[in-house]
Amino acid sequence: MSNKPILEWSSHPFFENPLKSIGLVLFLGVFSVIFWRLTVIQWQMPIFYFLGIIYLMISLITYFIPTRYQLFENEFFVYYSGIKMVKKYTDFGCFYYDKKSVTLGTFKRPRRLDSFRGTMLRFSKDKTEKEELLKFLRTKIEEYNA
Repeated sequence: MSNKPILEWSSHPFFENPLKSIGLVLFLGVFSVIFWRLTVIQWQMPIFYFLGIIYLMISLITYFIPTRYQLFENEFFVYYSGIKMVKKYTDFGCFYYDKKSVTLGTFKRPRRLDSFRGTMLRFSKDKTEKEELLKFLRTKIEEYNA
């Protein structure tokens, strides 16, 4: 593996989508108040409130923190705050994209399990890496699945 990545970019949805972020924060605030009234005031079980809020925040954490992607010749890195995921292209059988991201699936064709087993690479706000990324993935995924 060379030290310099072939392709590198960052994505931070919280700042890239300000209107959605404001809506999400407002929704989380209203949800927290309703959940507090239900679990703490009515049920008198504050542990459920704290466990529920922790679970909700963990499931949404990738929206709030920046994500950095680095693609190398045989593998790629996904960096979250303090977390580094290393994946090999050989682990994936297909890829498909929409207007916001590329999903790498573990099967030869897209499946419903891809959101759980696969890996999603979000585009940056300006999507400057999109065409080069798709071209690179076509060569890598097709090379390993030929």
